[in-house]
Amino acid sequence: MNYHLAIDIGASSGRHILGSVVDGKIMLEELYRFDNAQVRLNGHDCWDYTALAKSVVEGIAKCKELGKIPSTIGIDTWGVDFVLIGADGHPCSDMVAYRDSRTEGADALVEAVVPREELYSRCGIQKMLFNTIYQLAALKKEHPEQIEKAARLLMVPDYLNYVLTGRMANEYTNATTGNLVNAAAKDWDWEVIDRLGLPRRIFGALEMPGAVLGSLSAAVQEKVGFDAQVVLPATHDTGSAFLAVPARDDKAVYISSGTWSLLGVENAEPVTTPEAMAANFTNEGGAWYRFRFLKNIMGLWMIQSIRRELNGVEYVEGRESAADWTLSDYEKGRKYSFNDLESAAKAAAAFAGRVDANDARFLSPASMIAEVIAAADVKPSTVGELLQCVYASLADCYAKMIASLSKITGKAYTSVNIVGGGSKDGYLNALTAKATGLEVFAGPTEGTAIGNLVVQFIAGGEFKDLADARAAIARSFDVGRV
Repeated sequence: MNYHLAIDIGASSGRHILGSVVDGKIMLEELYRFDNAQVRLNGHDCWDYTALAKSVVEGIAKCKELGKIPSTIGIDTWGVDFVLIGADGHPCSDMVAYRDSRTEGADALVEAVVPREELYSRCGIQKMLFNTIYQLAALKKEHPEQIEKAARLLMVPDYLNYVLTGRMANEYTNATTGNLVNAAAKDWDWEVIDRLGLPRRIFGALEMPGAVLGSLSAAVQEKVGFDAQVVLPATHDTGSAFLAVPARDDKAVYISSGTWSLLGVENAEPVTTPEAMAANFTNEGGAWYRFRFLKNIMGLWMIQSIRRELNGVEYVEGRESAADWTLSDYEKGRKYSFNDLESAAKAAAAFAGRVDANDARFLSPASMIAEVIAAADVKPSTVGELLQCVYASLADCYAKMIASLSKITGKAYTSVNIVGGGSKDGYLNALTAKATGLEVFAGPTEGTAIGNLVVQFIAGGEFKDLADARAAIARSFDVGRV
């Protein structure tokens, strides 16, 4: 059996998923799961890169314990965040998290030397204050000595690959999320980098998905008990997730649904028109230079945040019916599962209140509950109304973005294909079908890990190309019509 290992890391957890191809079908096995949490360092919210690396290696070691040794290993994570590496090979900056507030006002620093219109026409990336370009501007202002000391910039998966192999490489799809890669040239935009006063030396040559970085280092081999080749998948998780969509035709809209909802289509060329910029669509680079023309939407983060807030206290007796729950109840201690929240929303389906689900106010509020109530055009007074407001607002946002997408591309779309963990949210999927008026297909759930593995499978010869792999995905996983 030829195994491949996908290490898929999100903002709250990571997973090691072993993949193989048996009789033309893709088989998955989750081997290991670990938490990924932010820590407060030097006044900022940061990722614990030491703990991340430790968990990655521990998960790889599980393969040896189970006697299932992968021939290749690939890592994907979120985008935009990075760590600087000094000439001594060690980090010389913290790995600050994208939800940290350090980038407030950093867009003005960038736009003073590269106007927004010019930046979009060159790089084609949606303006979001946590983009790498703004993080670097903020870092240059706060800690110029760190940039001065740096020899390389490594995005999160680049750093983890460096830990595994000892080789520093910048992978293309993740690099594009930072708004520093020229969309047409498919390389770092050196003019933008120079105008921002950033040293060219920290930006390494961009390498494409499918590239082989090499063997595990001797130190890692000693810890895990075997060697394997580290292969670059689309290391940006959305880039991997989009590869896993078994779309029926070219009129499909994709949604990678999780903490974020990434809604868009695949294009052969970037769309960097003023209309695309005004709608704040992004052109992220994909495997084989396919462009993901998409919009970042707040996604299930809002529901996850509400649940965490509701569950901050102990369970309260009584109030068993979703229709009876009130916003004051959570203060008395009820514990809510995600199913509870969905049931509460359904019970309040007639509630008409809405928010702009893509408003930046929901990025990292002190209280998501208070923020939704403050923003709603009709104020929710129960937990059910609160959740119905969020669910319906997300679906309405999807519909609005698809209409905008159609207007920009001049193309009529006929279906929505949802992949990722959010594809299991039947209520949101049903509301999406109602709001868009389109056919909605849900699955596969493990979209990101499957897309990661697809690149490894193709590199290993199990599939000849992406079309061959997507046909296997359709055979292998339950993709149902909502």
